Amino acid sequence: MPDLPTPPIPPERTLDGLIGLEVLELDDERATARLPITDRARQPFGLVHGGAYATVAESLASQATVRAVYEDGMIAVGLSNHTSFLRPASGTTVHAEARRRHRGRTTWVWEVDFTDADGELCALSRVTMAVRPRPGA
Repeated sequence: MPDLPTPPIPPERTLDGLIGLEVLELDDERATARLPITDRARQPFGLVHGGAYATVAESLASQATVRAVYEDGMIAVGLSNHTSFLRPASGTTVHAEARRRHRGRTTWVWEVDFTDADGELCALSRVTMAVRPRPGA
């Protein structure tokens, strides 16, 4: 993986840090993560918040894409994020597995499956990333 610059905001102070996202694997074809089911990731009725799923999906797609294109003077930014919620998650952790479905010159498309501690599919996301020239590159 290429050396990326230190981000201007420490990860623990970002939305990913707030909800406790832990990225486990990251390359240009696959990325995995886990999200602890804590109150920070829940909506008021106790279920995992839909925004938490969307956050994890976009974060994985963004991080994996930028690692692949950065050395070429490019960055990756979210273009669209569609998340479908299938069932409430059970247990203490949600697991995310992102797979790259399309690698184009200016767009990448990722699909993300979310499963709970029982291995049940809870949500699906499709994220499109825009690949653009890196400012100052």
